[in-house]
Amino acid sequence: MNRRIELVKSALLAMQRHAWEQGVAAQAFLELGDEAWAIRLAREAVCRQAADGRLAMVGSETQVTDPAANGEAVLFAANATGEAGLAQAAQKMLDYLLHIAPHTSDGVLYHVNNAPQVWVDALYMAPPFLAAAGRVEEACHQVDGMRSRLWNEGKQMFAHIWNEKRRAFDRAACWGVGNGWAAAGMTRLLRALPGEAARERRQLIDYIHRVLDGCLKYQRPDSLFHDVVDDPLTFVETNLAQMLAYTIFRGMQGGWLEQSYGPLAEGMRRAAHAKVDSHGLVRDVCGAPDFDRPGVAPEGQAFFLLMEAAARDAGQSEITR
Repeated sequence: MNRRIELVKSALLAMQRHAWEQGVAAQAFLELGDEAWAIRLAREAVCRQAADGRLAMVGSETQVTDPAANGEAVLFAANATGEAGLAQAAQKMLDYLLHIAPHTSDGVLYHVNNAPQVWVDALYMAPPFLAAAGRVEEACHQVDGMRSRLWNEGKQMFAHIWNEKRRAFDRAACWGVGNGWAAAGMTRLLRALPGEAARERRQLIDYIHRVLDGCLKYQRPDSLFHDVVDDPLTFVETNLAQMLAYTIFRGMQGGWLEQSYGPLAEGMRRAAHAKVDSHGLVRDVCGAPDFDRPGVAPEGQAFFLLMEAAARDAGQSEITR
């Protein structure tokens, strides 16, 4: 594997991680084929499983859907090792989503447990795990319910945060990384669908096409995007490009996205490679810990790796310079 990818992996493993960051890191290693590291990350998520079933929790955090990002790696680890404890941990995470987590009156998961909010981030965190755990209908219900609240039909992008109690947005901005979470999350759900889910597959493909095209209208000449996609006064950000490139490469590989998107994805990929410094840090992503300025973040590292795994599987050449 090329040296830049190895540097990005090492930098990711050196970073402190919250629940969703642990999960997306494990997903990146899984898709790269580095199963040993995926299993190690899954074990740590189980080590820090809360009594209510949420994986990779640290302290009394308010996250509801974020911990589910670890679920697929834990399921993989359970199957790979045959360890009953890992399978039980995955089941506890599933039971939390189905029976304990706070949700709207029509069953759509809140993103946090201290406010009646539906966040676009959740489109990535929970539905792919629900499908991997055999709850395809529930996974698609979550996508439809979240989308019905967050989709801006006029802009063809997602708003960030909906308040169910107020029936209004707490943040209406079309946040770049949020739209990336949506596109990549629906892509990962699509990959998890069983063959008989033809109707659900068609619906997801339509949803993904729409958000891709909505974002691409605002792509900059350097192949990157602004933090709020349609607001050029916000900072230029790296991770949305990685997330959309991942989506496009997976779509091309799966035969559900036109090959004409390929040059756009390759441009975004090259722009992201140019942001990797000598320490393996992907610079100018929406930065941790507050995600309000350019910086570095575990999710930015992980999506570089996910993008590279998807590019490889779609037959793209390595970038070595």
